[in-house]
Order: sequence, then C-alpha cells, then structure tokens
Amino acid sequence: MNASPKPSKVVVIGGGIFGVSTAVHLARLGIATVLVSDGPLANGASGRSLAWLNSARKRSDAYHRLRLAGIDRYRTLAARYPDAPWLRFDGGLTWDADDAGNEIAEIFNYECDLGYHAQWLAQENIAGATPGVDAGAVTPQGAIFNPGEGWVDLPSLIGILAEEFCFLGGEIVTDAGRAKIDVEGARVRGVSTADGRYWEAESVLLAAGDAVPAIVAEAGQHINDATPVALLVRTKPIRHALKAVLNTPRVAIRPTPNGGFALDSAWSEEEVAVKPDGSYEVRQSTLDGLLREASKVLEGNPTLQVDDYGVGPKPIPGDGEPVFGELPSIWGYFVAFSHSGATLGLIAGELLADEIATGRRHPLLAAFRPERFGASRR
Repeated sequence: MNASPKPSKVVVIGGGIFGVSTAVHLARLGIATVLVSDGPLANGASGRSLAWLNSARKRSDAYHRLRLAGIDRYRTLAARYPDAPWLRFDGGLTWDADDAGNEIAEIFNYECDLGYHAQWLAQENIAGATPGVDAGAVTPQGAIFNPGEGWVDLPSLIGILAEEFCFLGGEIVTDAGRAKIDVEGARVRGVSTADGRYWEAESVLLAAGDAVPAIVAEAGQHINDATPVALLVRTKPIRHALKAVLNTPRVAIRPTPNGGFALDSAWSEEEVAVKPDGSYEVRQSTLDGLLREASKVLEGNPTLQVDDYGVGPKPIPGDGEPVFGELPSIWGYFVAFSHSGATLGLIAGELLADEIATGRRHPLLAAFRPERFGASRR
C-alpha cells in the first residue's frame, strides 16, 4: 500500500542520520517537514557509531548493492567538501585471527568476484599500502586492503544536514521525549510527544533507532529485533600516521576529526552490564583493554588515553537486514530501522523521501520492506 503522492506535511521522528537525512531530502523536494527528536540531535546510535563506510565481506546481493549506492553518495558529498576532516576515503584494512576460522583468502576471492576493490597484503607489504599499522600484529594469512572505503563522523554530518534543513524551511524540535504515532483506521494522522505537543501529518517517518520495534507494535505491527548494546570509545588526540579504518580480530579503529581514534569490538560490548534501572555499567578494565588492543595494532604501539565513550543500543533487525519503507496496511506510516546507519544514511534518506513524496516504491529497497516479518498483528 502506498501513501498518497506529495503529502503537504510530513513529520520525521528521530534525530539520527536516517531521520535527518530523510528530513533534508524532503525539504529539498519542497515538502513541509518537522523533525522531532526525543533528545538532542545525534544523541542515539549515530553518536556512538564506528561509522565505517564499506560493503566488505559477505552479505546478500541486495544489501551489497544498497551499500554501494550509499558509498557513492558519500563520494558525491566528499567532492562537495574535499577537505572535510569529518569525511575521509583512505581505505579499510581487515585481517582475521590466526585460527581455523580465518577467512581472508576466501573473502578476498569473494570480493574480487564482485568487483569490490580489494588487495591482498602480506605483512611486509602493508606499510606501502596504508601507513600507521604495526604489521607484526597482522596474522600470517595476511590482510585485505579495500582502497575505496572510508569513514564519516556522523554528529558532524548531522549538524551540516540539519543546518541545510533549517535553511530550507524545516522545523527541528529536540528534547521532546518519546513520540507516539496517531493512527486512525488505516492511516496516520499525526504525532504526539511526551512533552504534550501534537503535529498533524499526512505521512510520518519513524527513525527512532532501537525504539522502532516497540513503537510500531503500538500500531499492531511487528519488526523482529536483535538490538544489542554498543560501546564506542574515543581517545585523546595523538600524532599518528594511521588514516585507514582497521577491522582486526580484537579491535576496530578509525581516526576522528580531532586527531584521536574511535574504538569498538564485539568482546568489549559483551562486557557492558545493564543495570535494573536500564542504565549501563562500563568497567574500567574494559576501557583499558580496548586501549591496549588498539595500541598493539598501531605503529609504534602508542599510549592511548580515553577522551570519552558512548554506550547504548545498536539498532539491528532480527534478520540483520535493513528495514525501510511503508508499514503494511497503514497509509503514510514509514520506518527506517537498520544497522549500517553510516553507510546507508544518505541513500536511505534520499530513497525514503522519494517514496514518501511520490508513492513509488524504489526497487533498491524491495528486499527490505517491513512486511517480510509477517502479517499485521492489529
């Protein structure tokens, strides 16, 4: 079911990259749009994302094509901001643990077959391809360097997009609390927030991160949810040669605009404890462990210090694939719920805005519709 073409008023819920990107694309189309966020912009998953721009390793063909389109849009943005410290394309370097699960040779062949630019590097060749890596930390099976990959600082990008959105006449409402979507019959009517405000709307985009499954359930809809806790540690600035994103067995690293590094890993996320009141406990030993693991893979094994860290839910649908588009049986109710918010942020906003404005379903999103999770539970 498609929404009526060219709605006169749209409300976007969520101040992360999906919400802000869609809002600015709607404003570019001349549609009156209000962006509503429960807190400040970028206060959720977008503020604690490694934000590695890639389509590395294995995934479905549809997901790979969408990610490539996402990277393409960042290339266009980089041409507009060639010297931006918050968006860089200096490649990505990946290696696996030295055990039976090492897939580097298989992944290299897979990426080459797809035409995804990949170079297999032995330890002795890494310094010539990408500086700043302790080659001795790379396992004997070698590493894959993907020259076309990059990274983005999402809070910086969100700020720039929000500025354009306001210039185009869009309205931003922050610190509004949890949103509730008003559904009457088989279509949306508006949005209310915990602070008592209400906005009428012909179409609504729900891009509220990990809250999406619970909010759509209020309308009798279902989206499988596999959201874990994420921990991103940012280090204090140091002088160092690393420019690429590193994805290693024990830590992932990317540079930050101020000269520090952003760090995350699967094991450190598993050590985060959720308290009975819903808050999070991050042990000092976990932070220290991430710093040690990062130092081991950086040239010169520098001493790293924590500047700050972010902890909270990382939105991931139950099947790992993105969820984009209009909910079945509810006119004008659109959702955006996905991991890979950085890579998909610009392209998802563009395609969702076009669907909201025209009612035409874009084929790039065909595999990611919310109806794949089953019939309505209304």
